[in-house]
Amino acid sequence: MPALTVADLTVLPRIPTPDPAVARQRTVRGVSVAPHGFEGEGFPVRRAFAGVALEDLDPFIHLDQMGEVDYAPGEPKGTPWHPHRGFETVTYMIDGTFEHSDSNGGGGLITNGDTQWMTAGAGILHIEKPPEELVRTGGLFHGFQLWVNLPRDQKWAAPRYQDIRAQEVALASSPDGGALVRVIAGDVAGHAGPGSTYSPMTLVHATLSPGARLVLPWRSDYNALAYVMAGQGSVGAEARPIATGQLAVFGAGDALTVSADPIQESRHPQLDVLILGGRPIREPVAWMGPFVMNTREEVMQAMVDYQAGRLGSIPAVHNAPTTVIETQRPD
Repeated sequence: MPALTVADLTVLPRIPTPDPAVARQRTVRGVSVAPHGFEGEGFPVRRAFAGVALEDLDPFIHLDQMGEVDYAPGEPKGTPWHPHRGFETVTYMIDGTFEHSDSNGGGGLITNGDTQWMTAGAGILHIEKPPEELVRTGGLFHGFQLWVNLPRDQKWAAPRYQDIRAQEVALASSPDGGALVRVIAGDVAGHAGPGSTYSPMTLVHATLSPGARLVLPWRSDYNALAYVMAGQGSVGAEARPIATGQLAVFGAGDALTVSADPIQESRHPQLDVLILGGRPIREPVAWMGPFVMNTREEVMQAMVDYQAGRLGSIPAVHNAPTTVIETQRPD
């Protein structure tokens, strides 16, 4: 699991352990198991938030773990052009490559540790697909897509796109050097990630060596979630067991703990966990397919606007013919 790695964690700044006399440790309210499914043209996903109440996820809506899969040549799949309105999509690539284009001119190629942050806002069309080289050769594909809700007064913001390279992510380690912490967005103990967000939030990818323990200060006005992408360990003040494909929902507090079991399976020698939280928006949510609004009427209007072409146009293919080209069949 490459993402962004550091050979010697002792050279990184340390995240100080919160003072237990002051910081209240968060307990775990529940652990759920992500079911398997398929997205787009048929690539495998784990639905990390399935079965969890939206009020526990707020301000987040949806999280898919894409893969982990080792494609044969010709197998990689993506999504066709599709619309979005009312929220942000955050695509974080761990293994392999993914290509994005949108009707607002944004897009690019992301690979190990890169993030594409797209604000759909008032409306946009986009496509996500494996590049031609990956389709031709096959290879590893593993990443995440997170949907972040927008407050009512920002759902009509102009679409925007952020291309975050792996090298821009803030890096830190636990006091004992046993955990690598990558801050993609938000702030952890003064280490600020490069992602610019409308909804105040923090997004972290942490890798823990066997037996390591990570205690993070966490804003008390944020919720807190931890999703295990690989490995096994425990979470919370009560050291609740957790393993690959499971999501922990934390209760209130000022700090959260994640620990890796001393023995990990050979396929995943470390514990990799996505830790995220944000300030709840606490507004009504009306969600249908690619639209996340506040009312049913707004969702229906988004569908009408999409069908009328008001959410954008699919860009023309460069150098594509504009007149009919006929070829003669060989005899």
